[in-house]
Amino acid sequence: MDDTSDTNNEVLVPIGMFARRVGLSPSALRYYSDCGVLRPASVDPDTGYRLYAPDQEARAMRLRELREAEVSLPDAVAVLDGPPARAEALLRTHLDRMRGRVDIARDVVEGVLRALNTTGTRAEVGGAEWASAVRQVAPAAGEGEPAVLGCVLVEVADGEVRLVATDRYRLSVRTLRALRIEGGPGRALIPVGELSALGAWATGHREIALELDTTGCRLRAGEEVHELPTSDEHYPAYRDLLATSAVPTTRAVVDRAALRDALLDGDAGSVRVLTVDPDRVGVADRTLPAICTGPPIRLAFDPAKLVPALDAGVGPDVLLDIAAADRPVLLRSADQGSFTTLVMPVPLPDDA
Repeated sequence: MDDTSDTNNEVLVPIGMFARRVGLSPSALRYYSDCGVLRPASVDPDTGYRLYAPDQEARAMRLRELREAEVSLPDAVAVLDGPPARAEALLRTHLDRMRGRVDIARDVVEGVLRALNTTGTRAEVGGAEWASAVRQVAPAAGEGEPAVLGCVLVEVADGEVRLVATDRYRLSVRTLRALRIEGGPGRALIPVGELSALGAWATGHREIALELDTTGCRLRAGEEVHELPTSDEHYPAYRDLLATSAVPTTRAVVDRAALRDALLDGDAGSVRVLTVDPDRVGVADRTLPAICTGPPIRLAFDPAKLVPALDAGVGPDVLLDIAAADRPVLLRSADQGSFTTLVMPVPLPDDA
């Protein structure tokens, strides 16, 4: 069928040609037409052929992208036709939902692979890097009950070694690049005190090996072996905790030591209010130079939770990713992106 022109002399193309241009099948275009989402510019009254205009291509391709991302058709229409704020909220909600599904699938697959792994897992990492990772996540481990929160989750998967600690109010995750990995995925819950006690030993070796199998867990350097106690309890789903941290709207890069000192300056046990404005972070009567993006925000922290997270960082700066005053704040050392800490703010005091 030849290209056709409408009454405004705009070149219209048949459904097959339009489908090839926008990457959709003719059947999908007919479906979207019947749904009222993407109606043709013209329909031949005699043959019923659907004709499309060039200015419909952008909408068709955006609709294809949204559907490839598994956005529902009602939400896709709202994104295409609604106000930008509504579209952004829908897409962020969808993204959080997709991340949760991916995390669930990963947990299931890794669990099955661990069950099938009868030969054990061996991961070799740098000794100093291991000791540093333990030092960074240890402050986030819990104390008292439940005892499982006093453990560090050690995982070997996807060519990496992850150390995770949480007390449910904060969460620290450190990822190490493995020098070598043998066997399938593995994981173990190890009391934080047992790992911390071997920090100096690990630092003294260029490489150490983490071994996980049905007999237990151990750290090895040459002929020297340290057996580690493990727990069989259920550990909190840390990926779910990470998923609760929404996409940041405000970011601030500030001197780590200066922020720590400002948080410690004041009455012990009292919360500290942080005010993030353009080019500054305020803590009580102190003003700290900062690189800030996004809208200003005020939020409060318990220094007993935030200061250890700052102490665990490396480098002179810390990056704060802030979504809201009542959502977990993500802390990253500016030059150590593989170390992530989430700290939950506390309610703003009445006089803030």
